[in-house]
Order: sequence, then C-alpha cells, then structure tokens
Amino acid sequence: MMEKAVKSQILAIRDTGETNMFDIPVVIDIAERDGYYKLIDYLSEHRDDYVHFILTGEVRE
Repeated sequence: MMEKAVKSQILAIRDTGETNMFDIPVVIDIAERDGYYKLIDYLSEHRDDYVHFILTGEVRE
C-alpha cells in the first residue's frame, strides 16, 4: 500500500516537469535532492506498484 506521503512526493516530482516519470533513476535523483526519502524507500521495494500508479493514477491495495 502506498502511503499518502509517497503519493504526494510522486506528484510533487511529476508537477516539476523535470523528467519522464518512467525514468526511475532520474526520479530517484530528484527525490534525493528534495529529501523525499520515503519515495526512495518505496521505489526500492515497490517498483511495479509505482509504474502501475504512473500508468493509471490508481493505488494498488
């Protein structure tokens, strides 16, 4: 399950328009720069759920 903080961090990075959200290494770099450590942890264990969210806007339960 995706925490609200993780979802907010994903959306904050998306809203910057700095990168394609499927370019996960760049997303991680931006997350590190901005102090989004929950997102970094989430991506290390839930990449499939992240991709699903980016594609559909839906959070898997």
